[in-house]
Amino acid sequence: MPVSSKFLTGLLVLVSLAGCSDSASESTVAPKAALPVEIFIVGNKSAEREINAVGTVRYRRETPLGFTTAGKVAIVRFEEGDVVKRGALLAALDTTNVGADMSVATAERDRVRAEFDRVRALYADGWITKARFEAAEAMLKSAEARVRQAGFASSTAQLYAPSSGVVLMRNVQAGQVIAAGTPALMLGEADDGFIFRVPIVDRDASKLRVGMAADISIESAGEAPLTATISEIDGRANAGTGAFSVQFRLPNLPTLRSGQIGTATIMLPASETGGQLQIPASALFGVRTGEGLVYVVDAKNRVEIRNVLIQRVTDDFVNVSGGISPGDKIVTSGLEKLRTGSAVRIVKGLR
Repeated sequence: MPVSSKFLTGLLVLVSLAGCSDSASESTVAPKAALPVEIFIVGNKSAEREINAVGTVRYRRETPLGFTTAGKVAIVRFEEGDVVKRGALLAALDTTNVGADMSVATAERDRVRAEFDRVRALYADGWITKARFEAAEAMLKSAEARVRQAGFASSTAQLYAPSSGVVLMRNVQAGQVIAAGTPALMLGEADDGFIFRVPIVDRDASKLRVGMAADISIESAGEAPLTATISEIDGRANAGTGAFSVQFRLPNLPTLRSGQIGTATIMLPASETGGQLQIPASALFGVRTGEGLVYVVDAKNRVEIRNVLIQRVTDDFVNVSGGISPGDKIVTSGLEKLRTGSAVRIVKGLR
């Protein structure tokens, strides 16, 4: 065989061997392995959101008590913190002035009444005009009104407890001259029980309703949280803070005191979260202003990217809306290795 023929034959043999080698290599390459991931299953329960707010215990009725007339304080019988019973005398004014006013008003009324009786007799006999009679009658009514006014001032020169309770504040001392209407004492009325008052920002206050339940944790009143319900929500926000005051009715326990500090925990139901769902912060990537991306695992265990809107961020969860629905499986670990369409193997799932 000529040299050229031998060379061609050898070349064909080498090409055949190389082709066989490539075919063998291709046949031994394993398919790309599924990536292990942890997931979080979105559910309706995850839509619940917890509101925590710090507030204070108060008597439901904390009533300031004062005198209706100015005068000198004669006695103050109780100190701050003292327990009083309904009807107890708390404080009193020196009645010298009010007693004198009452005497003057009574004497003037008697004088005007005698004058009126004389005028009425003359009017009946036709000696005076009707106008003169009506003027005398008006003077009598005015004098009687001044007697009632002096009597009211005399009766309110003493402060009596309108309810059993605790003296929360004392602003006066015996011998002090006090103006009319100035609060002398403040009484916490125990008959109406206690409330827990907290400020809530407008965004959360708009989702609260009277009757909603809450857990109130007051460390100084005991370790176990108290169960309470919302009894009142202010109709107007505080002008300084912009927050609404929310009140909870508390059970009447002997360990409660006005001024104790605690925390209210309110769980908003899914219907009050405006279509928001909670997901772990670790599920988000590609975060931009107000939005981010998540990987959702489909029925074939492959991932696809969904865009979600970020509504609220907490320590452990993020409230989002749009892009995902209850029941979706979202990836929470191993995100850096994934691409759209990547096959995954679920190693752990959370709800």
